[in-house]
Amino acid sequence: MNFIYQILSTLLTVYSFALIIYIFMSWVPNARESSIGRMLASVCEPYLEPFRRFIPPLGMIDISPLVAIFVLRFADMGLLQVFRFISSI
Repeated sequence: MNFIYQILSTLLTVYSFALIIYIFMSWVPNARESSIGRMLASVCEPYLEPFRRFIPPLGMIDISPLVAIFVLRFADMGLLQVFRFISSI
């Protein structure tokens, strides 16, 4: 069970880093139009889109990616609790 949790936790961490890279790419002109930017957009945008629908930008700052990353971290903590509970049974 611990092995499954480690795999899922690693995937969530890698996805969080992909989101962070994608966010920072918005600061570099034309970075999102590169092949890496398009690949990250196809992976990150479906997850970010619901957050952007419900969280309006504060001036010129979009905080929805930050909330999305926090949700991933909370999901990781929740998975840890679930797997601890399952392994204690």
